[in-house]
Amino acid sequence: MSNDFIEPINVADEMSKSFLDYSMSVIISRALPDARDGLKPSQRRLLYAMHHDLSLTPSKAHLKCARIVGDTMGKYHPHGDSSIYTTLVNMAQPWTLREILVDGQGNFGSVEGDAAAAMRYTEARLTHMGSSMLTDLEKDTVDHTPTYDETRTEPVVLPASIPNLLVNGGTGIAVGMATNIPSHNLGEVIDGVCARIDNPQIPIEDLKQIIKGPDFAVACEIRGYKGIDSYFRTGRGSVKMRGTMEVVEKASGTSMIMITQVPHGVNRAVLQQRIAELVREKVLTDISGMRDLSDDETCIEITLKRDARPQVVVNQIYKLTSMETSFGVNMLAIHERRPKQMSLTDALDAFIEHRREVVIRRTRYLLQKAEDRAENLEAFLLALGHLDDFIKIIRDSKNRDEARERLKSYDFPTKTAEQLGILVRSQPSIVGDRYIFTDRQVNAILELRLYQLTGMERDKVKGEYDNILIDIKDFLDILAKESRVLAIIKDELLVIKEKFATPRRCPILPDEGEIAVEDLIANEGMIVTLSNRGYIKRTATNEYRVQGRGGKGVRGMETRGKRGDDEEQDFVEHLFTASAHDYLMFFTNTGRVYVERVYELPEGSRTSKGRSIKNVLNLQAEETVAATLRLERKTDEDGNDITFGEENGFVLFATRSGKVKKTSLVDFKNYRKDGIIAIKLEEGNELIDVRLTSGQDEVILVTRKGLSLRFNEEQARSMGRATAGVRGINPVEGDYVVSLAMVDEDGTLLVASENGIGKRTPFADYRSQSRGGKGIITMKCTEKTGDVVGAVRVYTEDDLMLMTSGGQSIRIRTADIREAGRNTQGVKLVTLKEGEHLRDIARIAPDEDDEQEGVLDSDDVVEEDGSTEVAPEALESEPEESVDSDEA
Repeated sequence: MSNDFIEPINVADEMSKSFLDYSMSVIISRALPDARDGLKPSQRRLLYAMHHDLSLTPSKAHLKCARIVGDTMGKYHPHGDSSIYTTLVNMAQPWTLREILVDGQGNFGSVEGDAAAAMRYTEARLTHMGSSMLTDLEKDTVDHTPTYDETRTEPVVLPASIPNLLVNGGTGIAVGMATNIPSHNLGEVIDGVCARIDNPQIPIEDLKQIIKGPDFAVACEIRGYKGIDSYFRTGRGSVKMRGTMEVVEKASGTSMIMITQVPHGVNRAVLQQRIAELVREKVLTDISGMRDLSDDETCIEITLKRDARPQVVVNQIYKLTSMETSFGVNMLAIHERRPKQMSLTDALDAFIEHRREVVIRRTRYLLQKAEDRAENLEAFLLALGHLDDFIKIIRDSKNRDEARERLKSYDFPTKTAEQLGILVRSQPSIVGDRYIFTDRQVNAILELRLYQLTGMERDKVKGEYDNILIDIKDFLDILAKESRVLAIIKDELLVIKEKFATPRRCPILPDEGEIAVEDLIANEGMIVTLSNRGYIKRTATNEYRVQGRGGKGVRGMETRGKRGDDEEQDFVEHLFTASAHDYLMFFTNTGRVYVERVYELPEGSRTSKGRSIKNVLNLQAEETVAATLRLERKTDEDGNDITFGEENGFVLFATRSGKVKKTSLVDFKNYRKDGIIAIKLEEGNELIDVRLTSGQDEVILVTRKGLSLRFNEEQARSMGRATAGVRGINPVEGDYVVSLAMVDEDGTLLVASENGIGKRTPFADYRSQSRGGKGIITMKCTEKTGDVVGAVRVYTEDDLMLMTSGGQSIRIRTADIREAGRNTQGVKLVTLKEGEHLRDIARIAPDEDDEQEGVLDSDDVVEEDGSTEVAPEALESEPEESVDSDEA
């Protein structure tokens, strides 16, 4: 080679230029998705090959993936077959994409990280969602560019009738930059696009009410709102993801942790290896076993040691493993041929502008097709109107070319065309006031078939021509009005939403200490139930309709086991009403107290079982809830929480043995997740109930055998938390306290027995006594009534909720229960099945919209023989049988 052809260059300059060229190629043509269709070039070329070359629509049979990869590689994407196949596999995995674009048949891997089978074994075709990405592609809706070998063309971007960038997200590493876009719910994103179209200035706060946040392909919890708000506004943020775990108690007394969901992107096999490693290193010391169930409901089952504290283990797993992880959002995409950091509104606007261009280009294409067809139909109508002249011209011509020339020279006034029903428009056939055939029209006339010369065909041509003119007018109107283009975009999106949108998989929950959660949760009335075996739930009060007393009730909590089996049968032990913002104090059998907010309790339907209390409270081994106390949330003028303020009163305790204790509420303000000491209980004693008092209230203690004692709480001085209290009532042998009620002369004391009998008695019938006595009769207990199960202060406008041992619930009006003396039996409150007993009662503030379903009349009472009849005199008091404290 001659030295004349050698040009010296600077190596540094050449490396710099070459590296920049390479970088731009990677950024633009490989690693980053396009903001318009949300696809990388490899994905776009695969979908185009499946649609254009192989016609793999959802209605067609699957085709070998090797064939798909081969066509894509040979015609459009000159890269390795393994990378192309990996891209195809990812678009078919439901745990990778929120809305899969490829319908795979065969082994396409697993969420545990197993690889897909070789491409010669698997088959694929487009899904309906994937096919919608290419809708109207053949109508000149997007630009095309030559392929790498310039033998054919490929689309620069797909028409993309769905906002794929937000719906499926994407990840990629380029040179000096990377993208990591989370997936979102299709229905929410479409609603967000429509809202953005309706109001281009819609604030991000309003968009956040529509598009809640990420919705990953794998169901998990999303914790916190700050990260979502950050990437919505700037395109960058960190979203915390959590798997879900549930504590289940076995009949043997041991507990198990069931991992039902893992965070998006977490490999379950790797997670199990990490947990096993922590157990071997004695970091997790309370785990005795673990197994992989790999089904739809539970993926990992962890068995705990007998003395383990389940909630502590749950917290450790969240802290030490990938059961809690973060998704770093970086919404970087190609916009206008260059990478751009995109906020939520930027992504929505890019899709709207793309669809606007697609709709306009499609309309122009359809308009041109309609114009061409109208031009041909006009030629047919003119030929049929001058049929004899045209036949003569064609018959007298020597050949086709001569006939074409003679027809082109045949013209006539535009008025003649109008007389034949032709709309004279601005078109190539009109020259001045003459109608002259174009080449296309001449060819159409020469290609007319003889059967098209009949009268019927003439009417058919005229009808089609009139319809074409209507379409042309509509297309011109669309192109003239921006509002119509945007309306078409919305209508097409709403059709897709109706067909393909699915409910949200990932609930978005507040992160601890992040924001004032009360601002996000309605302060609605709730009914909280806690079963004997520790299953808790909250249910909206409107799910329980009001019934007449004596009714059979509706199904309440779903209980476990079979009736009559003492070891398996579960029943509702605590039932009370609260508002969502209230605090709940859970007092346990060991004398400790735990504090939770009502909205933090698991929500369930009226018939659901609820979740184990061990999923909510960090209970110690063998610890159970004995009593609960609702505290209404209070705030000062500045909005600060003062619920546990010193001015808010005292907590009054009552125990099974008859002891009472009064402690200031402020002593409980420094509560902890692990609980704090509330009362000191001697061996064999149990906590029965707690009440919030002012310090000067009068209270009534009621025993199982129907005795009661009313006294002023000032007789019991205030004590610290770690004390046992003083004597409140001295029950007779075999008797014990079942209820503690506050005295209010405007109300009445409602007492209910285990056989469903109850009554209301004015507080005036209970004289005030000194604490420590044996009390006086509050209900005449017989074999028909059974022992007393509870007593509660009620008012005439209140409702009453009753729960049975079989899980039945009934809500009745207190006004339906007539007042009666202390020494009477009462009336039937609920109809019980054989072997069933009343377990708990609670007062409920009535709802305005409740419907009353009367079952028995309000005057029905229960007599000694168990019969039911109208007998008001049965409610009259009998001579008082009292056992005063002095007599004791």
